Amino acid sequence: MGIEEDIQQRKDFRSEFHKASVNIIYSANWILEKVKEFVSHEDITPQQYNILRILRGSQVPISTLQIRERMLDKMSDTSRLVERLVKKELAIKKISTVDKRLVDVSISEKGLALLERLDQKNHEIDSITDTLTLAEALIMNELLDKMRGSL
Repeated sequence: MGIEEDIQQRKDFRSEFHKASVNIIYSANWILEKVKEFVSHEDITPQQYNILRILRGSQVPISTLQIRERMLDKMSDTSRLVERLVKKELAIKKISTVDKRLVDVSISEKGLALLERLDQKNHEIDSITDTLTLAEALIMNELLDKMRGSL
């Protein structure tokens, strides 16, 4: 099934470029729904999952501003998301020793354990794109990077 059928498009797209944009938006939302299903068993959102992975990857406490800069979803309310992670005991907040106006955030042992459980099921996330060959995935990555001007 193509994008036309998926979105029940009756008329042709203005151009292949327009079709590509619609297809990317539709596909991104489709992937996000799959990720929501994947993390819902741990009672977290995809944005919270993203923050936990950022915190684990940083290996040192970082500010909410640094978290926001690294997030996939730049529209997220990072402070609110961090507060929820702290409330669930998945993250730890402390006043910065460098600048008392800032808060440093790190992942807790409970947060690390949650990510470890999800890491054991990474094949489920990877299966989202398992209809692609390795060569096709490489091409897609290159094209998406090129589109965003990252090449």
